[in-house]
Amino acid sequence: MSTLKLDGVVAGYGQGDILRGVSLEVEAGSVMCVIGPNGAGKSTILRAVSGLLRPRAGSIAVDGQPIASLKPREVLSRGIVHVPQERSLFPQMTVWENVLLGAHVLGDRARARRRIEEVAERFPILRERRNAHAGSLSGGEQKTVELARALMLDPKLIMLDEPSMGLDPKARQRVFTTIRGLNETGLTVLLVEQNARAGLEIADEGAVMDGGVVKLRARGRELLDDPRVGALYLGAPITPREAAPEPTR
Repeated sequence: MSTLKLDGVVAGYGQGDILRGVSLEVEAGSVMCVIGPNGAGKSTILRAVSGLLRPRAGSIAVDGQPIASLKPREVLSRGIVHVPQERSLFPQMTVWENVLLGAHVLGDRARARRRIEEVAERFPILRERRNAHAGSLSGGEQKTVELARALMLDPKLIMLDEPSMGLDPKARQRVFTTIRGLNETGLTVLLVEQNARAGLEIADEGAVMDGGVVKLRARGRELLDDPRVGALYLGAPITPREAAPEPTR
């Protein structure tokens, strides 16, 4: 069964639709990377799934259960965590305090303390920089702490919006290695990424968006070698001869 399924989703802001009939499936235990030009609707997908944006049409389901009408807190309770593109740590709070905030919806301090000890086993930086202000960390370290905080609810699906944005090459590599490692523990990952090559290299499947719809979907490695990806990613039109094949399953 698919962990996440979008079917004909239409959504946007004000009177404008950004998503114009998006259909996409993310299989349980996989990494799906969504790429495409600016304005294609990649981040809007994550906002629609997380409950920050309500679709005008279409459906969104997790494990067969509809979630499109749920509030963000209710989506969180279903094990779906959204890590936004923007830095979201509180700079004057310590690393440990920032991570603990990831479990605020639990309403159980003892459970949160137990969970952070578990998360710290995977992310040693949490103990190494425990009392440091989050604002004193490098960009890569801050992103690592954000990922750690996202795990506090022990999610089944984590959605990452441009996690490599603004990072130096070494930090980017560490972030992608971390994402793959999280997936190897069984976590399903929906990744939106401008660094198309790096994102597709760690993805089981990839999807290319353009104009608010999914134009191509295939195995990540296959998309890396597909000449149509360059055309779509740069926003160039596809000729009839280049029309997308049926999505692989």
